Amino acid sequence: MLGSKTIFHKELASGRWQSFSLVEQLGNVGSEVSRAARSHGKDENLFRGAVERALELFDLILVDPRWRGRLREIARAREVFCDAVLGGGEYRSSLEDLDRYFFQFAFAARKKM
Repeated sequence: MLGSKTIFHKELASGRWQSFSLVEQLGNVGSEVSRAARSHGKDENLFRGAVERALELFDLILVDPRWRGRLREIARAREVFCDAVLGGGEYRSSLEDLDRYFFQFAFAARKKM
């Protein structure tokens, strides 16, 4: 999944990501989803960057062996995010709805700190 493309989160991809709980990982995805939602229709470069970083974080979650039993739901969340980025035609998803959804993970992760 993390083939030869540009890696945005080099420190996380090199192993630090595995020290985060699933809630923390999804909270980090939520930060990028929020950035994508805020920049959508306003700044294409910011939007594209946030989308690419969110997808990279989803991919890092999907290769984390701890979540082997949850791969289907994580992959579905990634799929719904992609649908929202492309206009929500398949699942009627929106970046705003996903921002609210992922905010809960960011809030829970922050509360544990």
